[in-house]
Amino acid sequence: MIAVLRRCLPAWLLVLVGLWSAPASAEHHVGTLDTVGSDTMAGLILRWGELLSEHYPGLRVQLQVAGSASAPPALTAGTTLLGPMSRPMSEEERQAFVDRHGYPPREIVVARDALVVVVNRHNPLSSLARREFDAIFSETHYCGAERGIHQWQALGLDFPAGPIVLHGRNAVSGTHGLFRREGLCDGSFRPEVNEHPGSAAVVEAVADDPLAIGYAGLNHLTPGVRALALRDPEGRLHEPTPLAVRRDDYPLARDLRIYVNQPPGEVLPVAERTFLELVLSVEGQAIVEEMGFVSLPAASLARQRRILQPTRDET
Repeated sequence: MIAVLRRCLPAWLLVLVGLWSAPASAEHHVGTLDTVGSDTMAGLILRWGELLSEHYPGLRVQLQVAGSASAPPALTAGTTLLGPMSRPMSEEERQAFVDRHGYPPREIVVARDALVVVVNRHNPLSSLARREFDAIFSETHYCGAERGIHQWQALGLDFPAGPIVLHGRNAVSGTHGLFRREGLCDGSFRPEVNEHPGSAAVVEAVADDPLAIGYAGLNHLTPGVRALALRDPEGRLHEPTPLAVRRDDYPLARDLRIYVNQPPGEVLPVAERTFLELVLSVEGQAIVEEMGFVSLPAASLARQRRILQPTRDET
């Protein structure tokens, strides 16, 4: 269908409706663009980069995936124009950028995702309330628990029997920061949490241990683990399905963003501009689905494209 539309519609209309297509001037698209930031989004950036190079052999994407916390300092220092993040930039990070450049970074939402709490596939637990997983993972209990939960029997289970073994992300990860804020009510993690550099490692650790529980990104689920539903105060269950994430009906859903250093009234260099046009195209969003994330609806994509366009007020 997309190929048919490409043959029938003029190039300017393809861009308008999001059917990104490499124009005939591909020979002018040469260079390397750098991204610094989220490891959650590393696979996405890599696949987008591969598609970009298929259309423009002279364009390359280089990744540095030290975690979302590495994006703001790189943007502020000017070592990259694109900073992928799996959490929103903090006010302190944004202000540091403004102090250096005199204008704020542009925030482009490129996909939807969710944090999920996972247990071993043999664990019969099916859901948790926020207060319960706060009592399991935190030492502060800001979500209202009277005491911590350290044994599986405290959740009414006969199996597994024994201590709850905790797994999570390291502190530079956006997943770590978002789970702490949304899941622990801004509290502190227990020191017993085993920290991992990526969600895949968290899921693997939980899959290998019936006593384990962890949190990870939705797209990292494997047959070795089960994602738990979240139980709200009225007892309703919220399953982490793509439809619930798209409808914002899952409490730990999140936007994936790329922050952009684009001065007001100016257009981006051709490499970065072409890359972001691809990301916000139908083809780019098909890659979002292919990688296990949730694509953006058409209205949201159109809104994100407008953010990248310099306006008369900016000049």
